Amino acid sequence: MKQIAGLLVALLLLAGAGIVLADNPLTINGAGASFPYPIYSKWFDDYHKKNSNNQINYQSIGSGGGIKQVTEGTVDFGASDGPMNDDQLKAFRDKHGFDILHFPTVLGADVPAYNIPGVSAELTFTSDAIAGIFLGKITKWNDPAIAGANKGVNLPGNDIVVVHRSDGSGTSYIWTDYLSKVSDEWKNKVGKSTSVNWPVGLGGKGSEGVTGLVKQTPNSMAYVELTYAAQNNIPYGTVKNSSGTFVKADLASVSAAAASAAKDMPADFRVSITNGSGRTGGIKSSHWTRTKIEQLGFNTHGVIAHPTALHGTSFGNYWLGEN
Repeated sequence: MKQIAGLLVALLLLAGAGIVLADNPLTINGAGASFPYPIYSKWFDDYHKKNSNNQINYQSIGSGGGIKQVTEGTVDFGASDGPMNDDQLKAFRDKHGFDILHFPTVLGADVPAYNIPGVSAELTFTSDAIAGIFLGKITKWNDPAIAGANKGVNLPGNDIVVVHRSDGSGTSYIWTDYLSKVSDEWKNKVGKSTSVNWPVGLGGKGSEGVTGLVKQTPNSMAYVELTYAAQNNIPYGTVKNSSGTFVKADLASVSAAAASAAKDMPADFRVSITNGSGRTGGIKSSHWTRTKIEQLGFNTHGVIAHPTALHGTSFGNYWLGEN
């Protein structure tokens, strides 16, 4: 399941924080989503190697923490898989006197990851099955709602151990946004947010914590960003999208989601592409890549011509691929 963000746009939330610009020594501090942390850490390390006088520090504390810290002004930028809502935008504007900019950086995907001893097959999940599991209504791995989409797989009658994030999380926003689209019961009882009252399950802090819980808990199921599942060799399933196609999260399907979203991208980039159709469906989120920004036709100053932390810096140029 995928959304814009990580089917996950990760949205970079930039805020002016009195950074020294140009070629002077520069330290930029950021915090937020764990969803894009694997690629952020590579980018920031690569940038430092090319610009040794500058340093970027990023804390992977979850999207909720990123939004909170950038609003309070304790970091220069925050990262979130889910866009700030109108109330959060107003809170930032009231405190700082100017608007914050949602700057898409990376695209990724939430996936349904699982640990079922003795089952090596790649499972497929319908939206009804996923919603039922996370509502606590489907409790056994051999429930017909799961078994029916996985003919020939010998699923055990063991209890499903649901794992979710315990902290404010953009990955959770992506997942709950998807569930709110495919299940009226979920939408009305739980809703979508970076932090919700989960009907069932164990909580893990950060993507790292959820991944660890799945690996050590037999018969568990969770949602994690695709990279975390792949790096930890955790199996994950394909998801039936809005047009009835089962889609596996991979580079091709995530790229297709990006191309589809670009056609109707709003000016403020606050968009969701979960539960798409064709080969783009699933749970994708938007932390857009700099390549995609160039394809959308923006230049460096067009994107961040705003009293923001990165405006005019060498890293602003680097992020947009000008170096």
